[in-house]
Amino acid sequence: MRFYSKEDAGVFETVQFLYIRTILEDHVLRITLNRPEKRNAFTPTMAEEITFALAYAHYNQEVRCVIIDAEGPVFCAGADLNAFYNLDADIRNPTLPKIREEVKLGDAFDQLLKPSIAQVEGAVLAGGFLLICGCTFVISENEAAYGLPEVKRGIWPMQVMASLLSIIPKRKILEMAVTGKSYSAEEAFRLGLVTQIIEKEIIADEVNKLADIICANAPLAIQAGMEALQELSAISSSEQHTYLKNQLEELLASEDAKEGALAFKEKRQPVWKGK
Repeated sequence: MRFYSKEDAGVFETVQFLYIRTILEDHVLRITLNRPEKRNAFTPTMAEEITFALAYAHYNQEVRCVIIDAEGPVFCAGADLNAFYNLDADIRNPTLPKIREEVKLGDAFDQLLKPSIAQVEGAVLAGGFLLICGCTFVISENEAAYGLPEVKRGIWPMQVMASLLSIIPKRKILEMAVTGKSYSAEEAFRLGLVTQIIEKEIIADEVNKLADIICANAPLAIQAGMEALQELSAISSSEQHTYLKNQLEELLASEDAKEGALAFKEKRQPVWKGK
């Protein structure tokens, strides 16, 4: 991960987060956006905290899944523009390791290479799309709303476009950005932004069930598969099958692949080592 090194992530336990909460339990790292008084709009420091938590998840073999949820009635209202335009308005976190380059949430999620779930309760607006587009799964309560209102304020969802491009057609990106209108959870589901709609009363249970399914499967295989899928776009079509065959051969030689075959033969649950 280019934003934080493995050594940086090693001091995770000493960091006192200002704008998020984290808890690691049963191979799941839960990251909770914790700025409800500002509708969880992220400042540069809050974005760095999220990125640092993702780096920790990336480097830590104990983590097999990441859940992102939020305090308050709004999941995320995007960037706190005041803090981005006026850095004096951004409260820095002195316990956070110095980031290697300017934070970009879209890139931070791309570099995670582990399954992540957005547990969406409340509205997702503007730069909040960087969070849901970066997640592997987006589980939404049925009353959540989604929108890119930047054009109503004289700006444009520039970075969000890059994250949206692999999910929805260009015409729909333009429709959302040009009109600035709000979309329901059902509309977001039809667009492919949301993977599942759940009633608010049971959304936490359903997210936990999905995380359990993820954690029960081979973590090394999942990480290798996610990385291979990401790399495909940079490989010519004539070379893709060769590349994928090589990746499969590496996996077949892993301890987890051997354990998976043995566990299947012995009719038991595999014990994954991530090796």
